[in-house]
Amino acid sequence: MDGYGEDFGHSEGWKSEKIFLKGQGARPLVEGEFYSVSAIDAVVPGLVPKAAGWGQYDNGETQVYFFLGDFHNMDFSATPDPGHLMSRIADLHRKGLSPNGLFGFPISTVCGKMERTVIWEKSWAKSFTHQLKDVIKYDNETNGQWLEYDAACQQLIDGVIPRLLGVLQSDGREITPALIHGDLWERNVGIDMETGETVLFDPGSTYAHSEMEFGTWRCTWASYFNSPLYMRSYQGHIEPSQPVDEWDDRNRLYSIHPYLNDSAGHPGSFSRQM
Repeated sequence: MDGYGEDFGHSEGWKSEKIFLKGQGARPLVEGEFYSVSAIDAVVPGLVPKAAGWGQYDNGETQVYFFLGDFHNMDFSATPDPGHLMSRIADLHRKGLSPNGLFGFPISTVCGKMERTVIWEKSWAKSFTHQLKDVIKYDNETNGQWLEYDAACQQLIDGVIPRLLGVLQSDGREITPALIHGDLWERNVGIDMETGETVLFDPGSTYAHSEMEFGTWRCTWASYFNSPLYMRSYQGHIEPSQPVDEWDDRNRLYSIHPYLNDSAGHPGSFSRQM
């Protein structure tokens, strides 16, 4: 096919009668999605649309990057069954193991429009700190400096993250890096109208503490994932990490990442004040 650049990546043996095409202006958006979708599909087939490939072409003015995958005719008004969906999310987290036992991802991925820092780290606290610093930086670039905000962010980095996340890997405690979707909220979930299966899309994956997956569900825009039915169903498969009594504190910390990501992508958003 004309227009594929030298960096074109594709899935072997991919066949589909209907193709979904998404064009973007930044390579990490499409390359990151291709590798995220491919990693998820390898662990839980059918949970995401199968990826065909990604590539680039010159439209005469700039480089355009594109992602190709299976097309699904989806219903976005229906809510997914908690038991079925959360068993598959648990499978993803349990079976999607880091290739080297570290937190991170082989290539850069994107959450919303913001590129993640996904360098390999043994420490989850360090890995999450990279990602939080990313969205703090993006938010300041979008909305400008705010001294009180900067001070609060520094307190999170210097005190809260080492205390809440450092303890996960201390005093004999361990957590296993798990493959997460990375941007799991209602707008990235649909019901396939032909099969009735729940399909996730637009992942920006990384190997992370599995509980990070659910930070978005605490945010004000959550519409059905804030129902306790989903989390109870998930925890029937994967119990909260130790210390269990700090699960809610960790979830609150993880929710700061999507809040600041939202603020960075929407100037003047109320999310910055949350």
